[in-house]
Amino acid sequence: MSADRYDLVVVGGGVIGLGAAYAGLRRGMRTLVVERGSEATGASVRNFGHLCVTPQTGIARQHGLAARELWLRLAHDAGVWLRESGTLVAARAADELAVLVELAAVRGDEVRLLDAAEAAVRIPLAPGVAVGGAFLPADLQANPRQALQAITSHLAEQGVEFRFRTSVGAIEPGLVRTSRGPVGAQHVVVATNHDVDQLFPEVAEGLGIVRCGLDMLRVAAPLAAPLEAPLLTGWSLLRYGAFAETSAAAALRDRLHAERPDLAALDLNQMYTQLPDGSLIVGDTHYRGAAIAPFQGEAAADALLEEFRALFGVEPRVLERWQGVYASGPDEFLDLEALPGVHLAAATTGIGMTTGLGLADHVVARFTSPIDHEPPIDHEPQPRHHQEGMR
Repeated sequence: MSADRYDLVVVGGGVIGLGAAYAGLRRGMRTLVVERGSEATGASVRNFGHLCVTPQTGIARQHGLAARELWLRLAHDAGVWLRESGTLVAARAADELAVLVELAAVRGDEVRLLDAAEAAVRIPLAPGVAVGGAFLPADLQANPRQALQAITSHLAEQGVEFRFRTSVGAIEPGLVRTSRGPVGAQHVVVATNHDVDQLFPEVAEGLGIVRCGLDMLRVAAPLAAPLEAPLLTGWSLLRYGAFAETSAAAALRDRLHAERPDLAALDLNQMYTQLPDGSLIVGDTHYRGAAIAPFQGEAAADALLEEFRALFGVEPRVLERWQGVYASGPDEFLDLEALPGVHLAAATTGIGMTTGLGLADHVVARFTSPIDHEPPIDHEPQPRHHQEGMR
C-alpha cells in the first residue's frame, strides 16, 4: 500500500469529477483527482454550456436544481463565467407553441410564454419565422472551456490535489492503481463518463451503456442582435423530459419526422448558445455505438448550417468543428456502488453540465456527514460573470 492515502480519490477531471472533488472539499475530506490528460478534454468541454434546468423531470430535475446553486456558488468563489440568462425557446409552428402552452400551465412562472411580437423582439430570428415562444428564467449559461479551468484552479488553491497525465489501471476497495503508483482511498468516485467500460466493463455492458457521438460547430454570424440566452427550437422540445412528456409532443414529433426525415435520422437537437466573444455554438446531432468512428462526414455540418440560415436569415462562417462523445444509456444516470467504497457516477443522457454538480454532490453526501454551514451565496450582479462580452 502506498504511503499516499486520501479520504476521497476521484477518477476523472470532467464536470462530475470536479463536482465530486468540490463536494469532498466542502466536507473537509483530503481529496485527490486523477486525470489521464493534461486537462479535461472530453464531454465537459465539448458542449453548449447551457445549464437547462427547467425542462428536466424527476431525479434529473433534483440534480439540476442542486447543480444550479453550486454553479452560482462557483461563479462567486471560483470566478466561473456565468450568466443568469434563462433560456429562450422559438416556436415556429402551432404544434411547437402548443407544447410550450401545455408546460406553462403546469410550471407557472417557470415558463413564460411569448407571443409572436415578443418573440420577434427578444430573439434575433429572420422576419416572420416565429409564431411565438417562451422564456425559462431559472436557467443558466456557462462557458465550458473556461468553467472547467476555473473550477480546477479554485479546487487546487483550496487544497485538492491533482495528478494529471496519470491513468488508472484498476480499482479495488481502498486502493486505486495508477500509472504513477498505488493510492490508498477510503472512498473512490469514478467519473470517467463513457470510458467507464474501460474500468468496469461488466457494469457498462449489463446496464446497456454505450457511447453517443455528436457533431457541433462554432460560427461567426452577423445576427441582428446578440442572443440574450441559449436558444431552443422545436427539435429541442422532443429531447427534454418536461417538453417531451406533454400530450402535445406526440403530434409535434410526427410532423417534424414526416417533414424532415433527414434531420430526424441525425437525431437533431437544434439549439444555439452565444459565447463571450460573440461567436455561436451550433448543434447538435447524435449517433450511438460501443465505439464512435473518428470520421465526420459533411452531411451533418451541412444540415446544421442550413437550419441556421433558415432560422436567423444570415450566413454563418464556420470557426471550429468538433465531435463530442458521452455515455449513453437507458437511464438518465449511472449512480451505483460497484465495489465497497467505489462509486460510479455519470450522466448518461447528455445533461452532464446541467446536472453533474448535483449528481456528484448527491453521491458524496451518501458517504459523508452533512455540511455544518455554508455562507449564503452573494446574488448581487457581478459584471465579470454576467456582462462580459455579451453587449
